[in-house]
Amino acid sequence: MLFCHATPRNDTEIFTSQTPEQNLIPVFENVAADVVVCGHTHIQFDRMVGKKRVVNAGSVGMPFGKTGADWLLLGPDIEFCHTDYDLQQAAKEIRLTEYPGADAFASNNVINPPSEQEMLAAFQKSEIR
Repeated sequence: MLFCHATPRNDTEIFTSQTPEQNLIPVFENVAADVVVCGHTHIQFDRMVGKKRVVNAGSVGMPFGKTGADWLLLGPDIEFCHTDYDLQQAAKEIRLTEYPGADAFASNNVINPPSEQEMLAAFQKSEIR
């Protein structure tokens, strides 16, 4: 199993469950691991790229779509998990920090995140080609 932020070759490349497989083959073909766990786009998925299983863990603090925390339980299998938490309390605690734009982040990413479809459309403009 290989863990990376975005792709095995780059921490900022964008791909999603919808990115055409032919665009991803060069990214994953030389990876020795059978499974690659990535993140970056904050949307959980499970797909094959050639003979590699590629999963996105999701996001605990900045989900797109359903509010709450998305994460993986890794063992003999891969289990996609979701945990609800007190969004108002989380937003309150974020707003108490010195994080730049804390109020907007709490409102737009914790309380009312963009939909998965909105983000997939936005990511499509910048995904691996």
